[in-house]
Amino acid sequence: MSDNNSNNDETKSMGDIFPDLGPEAPVISGIAHDRSEALATVRGVPNEPGMAAKVFTELASAGINVDMIVQAGASVGTADISFTVPESTVQQVQDVLLDKHEELGYKSFDVNTKVGKVAVVGVGMKTHSGLAAKFFTALSEEGINVLMISTSEIRIAALVPLEQLDAAVRALHTAYGLDADQIEAVVYGGTGR
Repeated sequence: MSDNNSNNDETKSMGDIFPDLGPEAPVISGIAHDRSEALATVRGVPNEPGMAAKVFTELASAGINVDMIVQAGASVGTADISFTVPESTVQQVQDVLLDKHEELGYKSFDVNTKVGKVAVVGVGMKTHSGLAAKFFTALSEEGINVLMISTSEIRIAALVPLEQLDAAVRALHTAYGLDADQIEAVVYGGTGR
C-alpha cells in the first residue's frame, strides 16, 4: 500500500506544478510597459551567413543585453538589423558599432531613444485564438504605430513611439477588459524581458 500512496503523492505534486486553471482563469492577466528602451538599427549590413552573429557577438562582448530583434533583407545584397537595448546602454552600443565598423561592414546606424514597449501577459496565449488580433486592433484604433513585435508563449509585446505608450497601455487595458484600478506591471531599466 505504501507504493500506492507514493504514486498518489507524485500525481498530486504534478497537479500543483501544472494546475488546472479552469474556464474562469483570465487569459490575459496584466499589461506591462517599459519606458527605458532604445531602438538601434544597423543599416546596410552584408546579407550573408554569419553577419547577424558578428553584430550580436560584438554587443554581447561589451555586456549589452538585446531584447527584440528584426532583420530585413534588401534586394541589393544588404540587410538592416534592428534591435532594442536598455536606454542606459546606448552610448556603449554606439561605441561598439563605431569601433567595429570595418569588421561589420555596415553602411550606417542610428539609435532612437523615443520608444517604449507595451506587452500583454497571460497563460493562455498558446491556447486561445484572437489574442494577437485584439492586441493589434486595439493599438490600430488609437492610431498607434507598431515599430517592432515580439511574442512568446505568455506574452505579446510591441515597440511603439514613446509619446504613444500611455495611450497604448490604456487601449490594451480596455480591449482585454482589465479594470483600470488593477495594478499593472511596470518594467524599469529594460529588465522585464
